[in-house]
Amino acid sequence: MKFTVLTLFPEMFSAFTSTSIMARAAGQGHIEVECVNFRDYSDSPSKRVDDAPFGGGAGLVMKPQPLFDCLRDQSLAAGERIVYLTPKGKTLTQQMVVDFSKLDRMVLVCGHYEGIDQRVIDTFVTDEVSIGDYVLTGGEIPAMVLMDAISRMIEGVLNTEDSHMEESHYDGLLEYPHYTRPAVYEGMAIPDILLSGHHKNIELWRFEESVKLTGERRPDMLRAYYDRLTDKKKRKIVEKYLK
Repeated sequence: MKFTVLTLFPEMFSAFTSTSIMARAAGQGHIEVECVNFRDYSDSPSKRVDDAPFGGGAGLVMKPQPLFDCLRDQSLAAGERIVYLTPKGKTLTQQMVVDFSKLDRMVLVCGHYEGIDQRVIDTFVTDEVSIGDYVLTGGEIPAMVLMDAISRMIEGVLNTEDSHMEESHYDGLLEYPHYTRPAVYEGMAIPDILLSGHHKNIELWRFEESVKLTGERRPDMLRAYYDRLTDKKKRKIVEKYLK
């Protein structure tokens, strides 16, 4: 997977792509990250990329010219996914992450100020994505969130095949609690079931803990999970925690 990031602040991605899982994924060739500063494409002598909005109003809007020229310079293939990170976009979900992870390349457009000229969106953007119902200074942090989530889904990036499959949101439930050594710490003992060695019972306990936690914190997720669940035994467990 190749991520082409169009940003005014490519330096923000240096630490992100050179540490932890992202660094390993890049080092092993599973992902490639290219940052392009679209300020370099401005035809303004001062390299200005913003201007006041037509119709008045506060703030500045990213001009179309630098982004048009930058995007046209990316050798875009037919059907290429161009994602604009914006609070107005569709809220990011794990299913969207899974779908994106199947692509060979995606272009991420990081806006600033009041956003980008609508003509850029109308001409190039295929997906508008939001990471939540709040506003950030620019699209760089949302782009990192999206890249991190997608990279975890790419085969070979995580240490074991099952790692991402057991994480929160992957199968529609929040993840069960985790414990490690020592078994007793400051008088607090881990659940006995985890020391039983009975893997089937442990799996069932983990499932019910996930269901319980999801019911407490995200009842909407639990209802959606229940509606598509076909396993009768699991449906009976879920029914205890539906609100």
